[in-house]
Amino acid sequence: MENKKRSFVAVLSLLLLLLIAFNGASIFSIMIPYPENIAGDSRNLVSVSSSLSNLMYALEEENPSVISKTHLKLQRNTVAGGGDYTSFNPVPYSVHNVEQHQQQSISLVKEETPSVISNTHLPLLRKSHSLPFESEDFPVKKKKLLEGLTFMEPSDRLRRGYFRARVKEFFSKNETSCKVRFFMTWISPLISFGEKEVHSIETVFNTHPNGCLLILSNSMDSNRGRQILKPFLEKGFRVTAISPDLHYLFKNTMAESWFVKLTRGDVDAGFIPFGQNLSNLLRLCLLYKFGGVYMDTDVMILKSFSKLKNSIGAQTLDLGSKNWSRLNNAVMVFDKMHPLVYKFIEEFALTFNGNKWGHNGPYLVSRVVSRLEGRPGYNFTILPPSAFYPVNWNRVRNLFRGAKNETDAKWLRCKLRQIRSQSYAVHLWNKQSRNLRVEEGSIVGKILSSHCVFCNSSTNSIVSIQ
Repeated sequence: MENKKRSFVAVLSLLLLLLIAFNGASIFSIMIPYPENIAGDSRNLVSVSSSLSNLMYALEEENPSVISKTHLKLQRNTVAGGGDYTSFNPVPYSVHNVEQHQQQSISLVKEETPSVISNTHLPLLRKSHSLPFESEDFPVKKKKLLEGLTFMEPSDRLRRGYFRARVKEFFSKNETSCKVRFFMTWISPLISFGEKEVHSIETVFNTHPNGCLLILSNSMDSNRGRQILKPFLEKGFRVTAISPDLHYLFKNTMAESWFVKLTRGDVDAGFIPFGQNLSNLLRLCLLYKFGGVYMDTDVMILKSFSKLKNSIGAQTLDLGSKNWSRLNNAVMVFDKMHPLVYKFIEEFALTFNGNKWGHNGPYLVSRVVSRLEGRPGYNFTILPPSAFYPVNWNRVRNLFRGAKNETDAKWLRCKLRQIRSQSYAVHLWNKQSRNLRVEEGSIVGKILSSHCVFCNSSTNSIVSIQ
């Protein structure tokens, strides 16, 4: 009996020990966080990692919401206006119901103006939205940049419409002779404004002696900046640089509310250079407010834009369908208050992403046009790659090289003939070409020598004043 009693106590004690151990384990257990919750929301991590891959200048396509076999085929066949000797046969483009041109070799190119690409099978791209960031994440250096752009002029002068008055005076003074309005933006230090930028201005006035050029820039709107432009003014050309009033330029568009959120720190400026994205927006607002031609400072103008109206250029096209696959915003021609430009500004404000290269620029115009092309009320023309982008970014160095042998010489002659025949302008893709030297006998060298306005003087003397 005594043994049974002891056994019962032992079992009961064991159960109590087990119960205490179980409770202790639950009380002192350590919760290991799931990897997705480390360092914030997993969606932000995915966004950042995917954005890093987009820093490459390879202009990879943004992923549509659904990838179809058709789209995959389109990506494989996408080409630009050319680049190697075997790919320079002109491609026929559809012009509404006009009969398509037959393919012809470069040596037999007779077309004086590029055809028009009137439709596309580019799938509609999914809209993306800015990621939520807190105010303290807004970089201090970009706040300073924004303050410099916004408040360079005293606030009382801005309130009196100083910027608007200067622009109005510039255009009205030249109203009878300013046949084509050109716009550039320069959101960089003045010391970066060098020979290539001066050459770009030369090509504007060589082809448009009665044109006007307004450069939107704080650094160029200075005594030293005016010294750079002085040689053009002395020759009678109409050019000026004016510091931007962002409040005025953004007013009555969706950029206005985006700008307010940005200054509050409620919009992340991202790690893509902020000036690049601000330039993407400023060019749209300039065209919407004033109308004319926007061009990057690494563009060479080859022929008159006077016959171009409400036009944007394709960067690449699909070989199979002959339709555009990507547009670019380095050159745009639009009337004042054009509805498509308003939609571009709206897209910028609604889908801004400062962490993806090209999202607010070339990809933006491609997204909007893919949705609106063919809809009533939006009248515009899409020009083929040969109009502004005869050589894609990854082959632009070929334009700077001289001939090393007879094969090179033949290629250069054919390509130059094609550019002179089909192109209104040539985009030099500054990120890829800024460190390239213009070699003797190169295509760029030949274009500059035939489109200069300071042909007998050294450009170095113009920019050395910096």
